[in-house]
Amino acid sequence: MQFKEVDKLNVDVKEAVKKRVSTRSFEDKSLSEDDKNRILEINSGLTNPFDVNVRVQYISKDSGAEGVQLGTYGTIKGAKDYLAITVKDEPFAMEAVGYQFENLVLNATQMGLGTVWLAATFSRKNFEKAMEISSDDLFPCISPIGYPSEKKSLVEKLTRVGLGSKNRKSWEKIFFLNDFEHSLSKDDAGTYEQSLEMLRLAPSSTNAQPWAVVKEGNKFHFFCDYKNNINEDMRKIKHLDLGIALSHFHQTAMADGLTGKFEIEDIKFTTPENMHYVISYVAK
Repeated sequence: MQFKEVDKLNVDVKEAVKKRVSTRSFEDKSLSEDDKNRILEINSGLTNPFDVNVRVQYISKDSGAEGVQLGTYGTIKGAKDYLAITVKDEPFAMEAVGYQFENLVLNATQMGLGTVWLAATFSRKNFEKAMEISSDDLFPCISPIGYPSEKKSLVEKLTRVGLGSKNRKSWEKIFFLNDFEHSLSKDDAGTYEQSLEMLRLAPSSTNAQPWAVVKEGNKFHFFCDYKNNINEDMRKIKHLDLGIALSHFHQTAMADGLTGKFEIEDIKFTTPENMHYVISYVAK
């Protein structure tokens, strides 16, 4: 399979990664026309390495979806506007969604806007009433988008505590050298230390961080970590999460002036039962 070259983002990626938080409490107003148009313009220029068509639709409670109840089961407060993501079911569809939409999220963060990935806590049927969607479309996630409220809702406070959103797995638990028996040191990571660190800070569903990376020479092998018996919907979300992580890694590498390409490699070392090989990045 041939993977596509993508442009680096026109944002300070590291700053945006560190600044981004999952926002669940918003000011009770829609985006300004300028901010809405800017987000849609940025989105129109985004792609992904997998050459998958990721479609993002803007939905507003104030225009176009006035009569539709956009339900989020009480997890989101004050949001007027949403971005809904659809994609056809094809190879790397979920990685493409994660990669491309996270790039939009990082742009929104630089604009001072709040977002949060929602894969389960929203009413798909209600949102579909306000969207253009085909019977063969996958509809994995949405994100509210708006101006963060200074006052956080009780639900948001409890969610942050429950998910441990500020916590991330330590370096040695997710980065390895040559195989899964040896942890990767930051010295061994070399010029890709920051790319891996930004990957480590990536958001994921329930803060599960279902990824691992094995560095082998100039190759970085990416794995998705989940039990083999999980259902298909959960498997898709794990691969979407890996796509988010790939965005952080790849965009940071490009921002640092590093070059490489995505490939599928023949993995020779022993892989743990729950580690599913996805893709490799070959540094030049």
